[in-house]
Amino acid sequence: MQNFNDLATFASVARERSFTRAAAKLGVSPSALSQTIRNLEERVGLRLLMRTTRSVAPTEAGERLLRTLAPRFEEIEAELATLNELREKPAGTVRITAGEHPAISVLQPALKRFLPDHPDVQVEIIVDYGLTDIVAEGYDAGVRMGEQVAKDMVAVRIGPDIRMAVVGSPAYFSRFPAPETPHDLAAHKCINMRMPTHGGLFPWGLEKHGREVKVRGDGQLVFNNLGMRLSSALDGLGVAYMPEDQVLPYVDTGRLVRVLEDWCPYFPGYHLYYPSRRHTSPALSLLVDVLRHRSA
Repeated sequence: MQNFNDLATFASVARERSFTRAAAKLGVSPSALSQTIRNLEERVGLRLLMRTTRSVAPTEAGERLLRTLAPRFEEIEAELATLNELREKPAGTVRITAGEHPAISVLQPALKRFLPDHPDVQVEIIVDYGLTDIVAEGYDAGVRMGEQVAKDMVAVRIGPDIRMAVVGSPAYFSRFPAPETPHDLAAHKCINMRMPTHGGLFPWGLEKHGREVKVRGDGQLVFNNLGMRLSSALDGLGVAYMPEDQVLPYVDTGRLVRVLEDWCPYFPGYHLYYPSRRHTSPALSLLVDVLRHRSA
């Protein structure tokens, strides 16, 4: 590193042909520059600059060194200028891992606003229900519920608190009486979701008056996506435990019937998380600002 700094100093003096002008450009004193050049010449064992009271000029060895150094330093300066442009006009790929629900309900609407204004940014979203190690897997960020974000991560809230809903079709409830308590679900055909992390079924988290119940009901169907669980509930094949926002339109039109509503609490909303503010790319920083949840 010392050699690099001294070579950069030599190149500046040789190009300016003046210790005074080079010192002003580098923000140091002429005497400090002169000492740096003397130290460099001692290390290489050659005179690199000829000095007179009126001028400074490279020696033959200095000219040869300058011809080698100048293009390299110009390339470095050009690349630094490009990085500055990236800060003003972000580009590159942002990779995010998220569950299916936040990908659909939070990320997709945000991308509709974000991407048209940033044509040089690509966003890759991988839907994964597991608790992915974003550093090990090469992701820039991940999305989880607030209670699941590791303490050593930077976490930004990107959505309001969320609520689940237990639903079935009118045809289904014409054959089976609507459950009035979580324990009644034992007599129903539950449409379940398989958790990839441990291989078990996703528990239905229900709560009322501080009493929490985790239901793992039996049924004929198990899926790992929202769409097939919703379709199966609409087809009358069982009751499903779904994000509220995904089923309310069908409840409003009468295609689904909601049950156990007073047992469905709110959960902490989704958060985008990433390892460190210091190493956040300009593209990710802009996307984070678009995603940031602002309470009404």
